[in-house]
This record gives sequence, C-alpha cells and structure tokens, in this order.
Amino acid sequence: MTLNNLSLTVLIVVILISCTSKQISDTKSLTDADRYYSALSAEKGRNAAFLEFFDSTGVMLSQHHFPIEGHAAISKQLLNHSDTTYTLTWEPSFAKVAQSGELGYTYGIYKLTDRKTKSLLEKGTYTTFWKKNTKGEWKALLDTGNEGLK
Repeated sequence: MTLNNLSLTVLIVVILISCTSKQISDTKSLTDADRYYSALSAEKGRNAAFLEFFDSTGVMLSQHHFPIEGHAAISKQLLNHSDTTYTLTWEPSFAKVAQSGELGYTYGIYKLTDRKTKSLLEKGTYTTFWKKNTKGEWKALLDTGNEGLK
C-alpha cells in the first residue's frame, strides 16, 4: 500500500468512526431526553411534562379522540384533564436518530399508577417522534400510546 492509499484508508476509517460516534451520541441524547420527560412527569405531573416536551407543531394522538394538533390545542386538552390522582411514567426500549441528527423516534413501555396507593392502573406501549430544535433540545412532534399490557 502506498502512502497515499494508506492516508486515504486512515481518513475513511476516521470518518466512519466519527459518524458512528455521532450516531451513538445522538441516540443517547434522545434516550436521555425521553427519560428526562418521564422523570418530570413523575415529579410535576403528566400535564407539566407534556407541555414542556411538545414542539409548537406537535401532535398528540389519544384513544377515542381526533388528533390534537399544535401546542395551544394540546395545552387546552391537557389542562381540561386533571393529572393529580395518577402518575404517568415511561421507559424507552429503543431509540433511533436520523443520520442528520435532527429527527428521531423512541418507543417503550409506559405505566399509569395511582398516586395514593401506588397500584398499577394501566400499562401499555408508546412511541414518540422527536425533532431537535434550534437550541439543540429534543421536542416531541408526535406522541401516541396503546394501553393493554398485562
């Protein structure tokens, strides 16, 4: 192998490693954001967490309800439903970030527990599609969940 070929090979390897490192870093930041919002929901309630985590153009899909589009509509819907009797938490099982690092999705398991008795009220799956805003924060573009896990 000549010096030019060796240099080219080293350059390609460095580029591939840096791309992989960026993917891992982006995926970790998305997973961390998802976990942060779950912790916020446990601490301050679902409404506070959802109001913070939705993008201004976000969409919330709920059972037996038309899509709720935009932060103002989501805010109105959430604030019409008290979250003081239960705690909603979730844990991402998987995260994937686009190569651009600007979009991603997570999915996992959520739990709804009674705030007083700590008993499990509901367990299900969720998925959230995310967008990184101009501040570098992950914000939800689309969120939905399905109840029914035992």
